[in-house]
Amino acid sequence: MEIGVFLLIEAFQGVERQLQCAKEMGFRHADITDTNSGGSMLGSAGFSPTVSLDENPFEVKRLFEKYDMTPTTVCAHAALLEPSNPGIYGTAEIMKAIHFAAAIGIKDVVTTDTDPHSEWAKNLTYEQRIFVCAEKLHTPVKMAADYGVRILLEPHGPVTDSIQGLKDLFSMLGNPDSLGVNLDTGNSWLGGTDPVEMAKVFKKKIHHIHWKDLGPEWVPLRGTQFGCGFSTIAVGDGVIDIKGVCDVLKDAGIESSTLEIVGSAEILKKSTTYLRACGLK
Repeated sequence: MEIGVFLLIEAFQGVERQLQCAKEMGFRHADITDTNSGGSMLGSAGFSPTVSLDENPFEVKRLFEKYDMTPTTVCAHAALLEPSNPGIYGTAEIMKAIHFAAAIGIKDVVTTDTDPHSEWAKNLTYEQRIFVCAEKLHTPVKMAADYGVRILLEPHGPVTDSIQGLKDLFSMLGNPDSLGVNLDTGNSWLGGTDPVEMAKVFKKKIHHIHWKDLGPEWVPLRGTQFGCGFSTIAVGDGVIDIKGVCDVLKDAGIESSTLEIVGSAEILKKSTTYLRACGLK
């Protein structure tokens, strides 16, 4: 399993500088992240480590190749629980991400529900949440199959943070091969799920992993929020059973993973060493 890094190493720096830093740290794989599908002032000025899905994907590929780096996934985190709105990241952006990924040979597009923000989304029943997410994913999932790409659901919201929620969402979408899981060890744990159990249940559907550990100060917050973005400690130094996840998935044939850690090169190196010691090859 390749262990890559999230391109948020230096604050207020663009993608090229992040790739340069990643290479200097010894990494060769990273995720492509889009938060400005139509372009943005900060991105154009070089202050944002994100890529526009309206960019020529081959230009992005060449930028990665310049630093001997390989993009592993396209992160297209949506707000699947929110009412459809051109101003809210959703189905259209996921479909753009599929086009982008397929063009340059990236296998996986990562998305999620995220926590509800509007009163409308907060008031949805469980069954309505499953339906709303499935409705927004129906066309992208079929499109992903046509393009030979997979959509991976990441634990990062009230539906995806739960094993049952993922099961029900898979079921409503017909359990297609083009739909899988991006296991996030920190998000699933913080949402109240045991990441080891999630790894066992979805072992055959997990195709990418976001590694992060959390310290004891997060324990009182467990089950009260959905996702935490990044960790500031090395994998193996916190309260999450990372080794247990490795024991389940080390023979699953997963090709790539990403450290979601903001910190020094020493912390990132320590995390990689720990994961290798847990049996990841």
